[in-house]
Amino acid sequence: MIKKLLIANRGEIACRAIRACRELGIISVVVCSDIDLDSLAAQLADESYCIGSAQAKKSYLDIASIIATAKAAEADAIYPGYGFLAENAEFAEACLNEGLIFVGPSPEAIRDMGDKAVARQTMKKAGVLIIPGTEDVIEDIGQASEAAQAIGYPVLIKASAGGGGKGMRVVDRPEDLEREIRQAMQEAERSFGNSGVYLEKYLTSARHVEIQIMADQYGEVVHLGERDCSTQRRHQKLLEESPSPVVDENLRQQMGKAAVLAAKAVNYAGAGTVEFIVDREKNFYFMEMNTRIQVEHPVTEAVTDTDLVKAQLLVAGGSHLPWRQQDIRVKGWAIECRINAEDYRHGFIPCPGQINIYRPPKLENVRIDSAVFENCNITPFYDSMIAKVIAWGASREEAIKRMLMALEDFKIEGVQTTIGLHEKVLSTEAFRQGKIDTSYLENHLEEILKA
Repeated sequence: MIKKLLIANRGEIACRAIRACRELGIISVVVCSDIDLDSLAAQLADESYCIGSAQAKKSYLDIASIIATAKAAEADAIYPGYGFLAENAEFAEACLNEGLIFVGPSPEAIRDMGDKAVARQTMKKAGVLIIPGTEDVIEDIGQASEAAQAIGYPVLIKASAGGGGKGMRVVDRPEDLEREIRQAMQEAERSFGNSGVYLEKYLTSARHVEIQIMADQYGEVVHLGERDCSTQRRHQKLLEESPSPVVDENLRQQMGKAAVLAAKAVNYAGAGTVEFIVDREKNFYFMEMNTRIQVEHPVTEAVTDTDLVKAQLLVAGGSHLPWRQQDIRVKGWAIECRINAEDYRHGFIPCPGQINIYRPPKLENVRIDSAVFENCNITPFYDSMIAKVIAWGASREEAIKRMLMALEDFKIEGVQTTIGLHEKVLSTEAFRQGKIDTSYLENHLEEILKA
């Protein structure tokens, strides 16, 4: 068992990990930047240490400082959460080299699945269907042009080392390809320190459906059903739900088996998510694997009655999985809305500032994951997320109704938020009928805002 855990993250995921530590009797330690000294995570943890200034590269991305702090605090494990160093193979390797447990997969698995081009090759060898695309990263424009013609327009440019919509471009016409590739490469270099990009066929009217998996160190892997993440803007998720409106039990089992196969192909251990694209005919194709816990993991916990963060800590400490595949049952429906400090009416620009009033809803079967409180500041240095609202219902209709009630009761003043946008999206006929695909919000945002 892990006895003392250093949490190398901030915000709501740090608070989430602290809660899991309390339930398991693990001493919690957080590292924080100087601007986060009074954060909720720093207040809740058993111990907290300042490791640098507000700039992430001088604090939350400083591998040497984080490991030195873990050693000084006599922690025996490090929890990366999501973002920052969560999918950094060098960080995982550095932890292991210092005799620290890394709560996550092996450095080799992170490398294999973190490089999207390598992941595609790995999945192809494992017999998992992949979206038609280039085998390797693009070396020159001529090669890209030939590949795009063979794949067929529209094509999607994707950063090999990326995520979160960075370094991604949809190209409809051959004459736009070179410009978009160069822009995608520049953005990928800025965001990930790696300019590599590759091409995929862009599937229209498709759904983004992902499978949550959990694996232990003894080769056991289970899947915990699917999440539908099709409500997104510029390839960034706004709202997630589980299960998916387009997935039946047969398709769920097929996708689950493919996800388990993907995990076993790289000897995976820990929590991970295998992301698929599902077309109109319900064919599904591997997109990528995220080698970490996901922001949207609570909807899976809500419908499967599990605690994925506690499972992460148990598995990392050497325990077997707390459940078998036959123990996993999907019950009811859950929806998660990400509440950000953004002005959604003006290009979703971040709106940092002080939260003067913060009154989360208190309703049955509504969960709030957050790290903010009244009079705290949303800084311009990090993600603008204020809270995640998770609503569960016996049916999808009940979950939608409960979420709308929760959003109406959620009072936040001092900064602009995306609560109003979520209320509008949930009220659209397309969402209520489960017909939103990955391009719907982008194509209909103007009319949704006017409603």
